Amino acid sequence: MPSGVLPVVRLCARRDIVAEMRNSPAMESSPVFSLEQHPAHLGLGATVVCEPRFTGDWDWYKSYGERHQCDGVEGRLVSMYTFSKPWETWEMHPKGAELVLCTDGELTLHQELGGQVRTVKLRKGEAVINPCGVWHTADCDAPCTALFITAGEGTELRPR
Repeated sequence: MPSGVLPVVRLCARRDIVAEMRNSPAMESSPVFSLEQHPAHLGLGATVVCEPRFTGDWDWYKSYGERHQCDGVEGRLVSMYTFSKPWETWEMHPKGAELVLCTDGELTLHQELGGQVRTVKLRKGEAVINPCGVWHTADCDAPCTALFITAGEGTELRPR
């Protein structure tokens, strides 16, 4: 993923988003979906939208931001990832905190706080909060899975 800030465009057609959710490929045959393949968006008005298949590339995040811009800083991306190697970037969410929950294995999270790096190890069932504006990255020695609830608007990345 390139360094930079997630660009977004204002779109505020709530009915279009609900229609998109109902017409999502993940919802056509069954209401059950894989959170690793199709992240979810928690939006205004207690809405939940199943997102298109996650590709991991910058264009996916850009499109996500465009779809949910009208939720502003209150929108949350809920995603799940399985990692088998250290992250290649640091990231920071300038407009809200992020919850990280380890669901399998062990994840070592590094947070840059006040010029110091704090390192915490998360095991299955344990969680940590990345405060608003805190740069963070992660390592793992073996495959691990984590659930993220992210205030993603304006997310920035930098090389590790």
